Amino acid sequence: MHVVIAPDSFKESLSSPEVATALERGWLLGAPGSTCDLVPLADGGEGTVRALVQATGGHLERRRVQGPLGDPVDAELGVLGGPGPLTAVVEVAAASGLALVPPDERDAGRATSYGTGELIAAALDLGARRIVLGLGGSATTDGGTGLARALGVRFLDADGQDVVGGGDDLGHIVRVDTDGRHRGLADCEVLAACDVDNPLTGPDGAAAVYGPQKGADPASVARLDGNLAHLAGVLAGAGLGADATTPGAGAAGGIGFAVLALLHGRLRPGFDLVAEAVGLDDLLDRADLVLTGEGRLDRQSLAGKTPVGVMRRARARGIPVVALAGSLGEGADELLDAGMTAVLSVVPGVVDHDEAMSRAAANLEATARAVAAVWAAARTRPA
Repeated sequence: MHVVIAPDSFKESLSSPEVATALERGWLLGAPGSTCDLVPLADGGEGTVRALVQATGGHLERRRVQGPLGDPVDAELGVLGGPGPLTAVVEVAAASGLALVPPDERDAGRATSYGTGELIAAALDLGARRIVLGLGGSATTDGGTGLARALGVRFLDADGQDVVGGGDDLGHIVRVDTDGRHRGLADCEVLAACDVDNPLTGPDGAAAVYGPQKGADPASVARLDGNLAHLAGVLAGAGLGADATTPGAGAAGGIGFAVLALLHGRLRPGFDLVAEAVGLDDLLDRADLVLTGEGRLDRQSLAGKTPVGVMRRARARGIPVVALAGSLGEGADELLDAGMTAVLSVVPGVVDHDEAMSRAAANLEATARAVAAVWAAARTRPA
């Protein structure tokens, strides 16, 4: 029996490569004659770089870049292995992430995405011809201007001086100069992994929906929303205006908009981008069974989470799919109606949160072993 093991991470506990390894250990204990393909996955958010690097036999590059509030941070980008054009993967969260800023220091108007642009520039300097940019987890609401500045774009005020701040300063921009854009962008495809549909501005926009968690009070939200609208107008006047109402333009504090308007890139569902990068469909073509999972499965998983994306591709091939989770929330049974063969919690009874987290690998291994033993027995029973 050949099993494809394609999980997402168990957040705050195990990365997707660690989850995949634990599942493989358990499966081979329960069904020793099996073969396994490990395909650690992500949906474009945290963990995407490491998942794709491991799945493709690539490598990590480390750079010291500017953090969201200007302090230096050490951040990783991934260079993927395999055929085709050199592909790099960058996570916004690595250089411009909310987790990099202590809760009492979060400042949506001051934070910038400059460090993410530095990582993209590093990828271009390495010769990347395709960049996958994960948009999850940002601390910023600067419309991607910091990212663009790191790539050579200049934003100028009425006196011809550079505007170099965050979202609070966007209202000073009157002109944009793209003559100094990094020359590598001319030959590079930029694909942003985006799983939200927020426009740039308005009640569903970047500032209104995500600003409060980044430290913005109601007055700041209103100011940032107006400044993002101003930025969109300036870019439109320069012939660079992407449609600010495009679903996903408001992702990562407006970085989605900058990808469209200034990097001439595209927004794609995160899971689809990752699945294509690791060649998931080709691996599924050889599978008898698929194991997937993530930390929590519930009704919201149907909105495009990794296990459901795996399930849909596998079921299109008639392959059964078993999903394992650290916890099952309300509506988890709806995944069965959607086509999942089985949905199981790996936690053996009532335990506290800390114990569940610390024993996640052991619990995954034990559950996979049990599932494998049952599956193998069912396949070998007498006719």
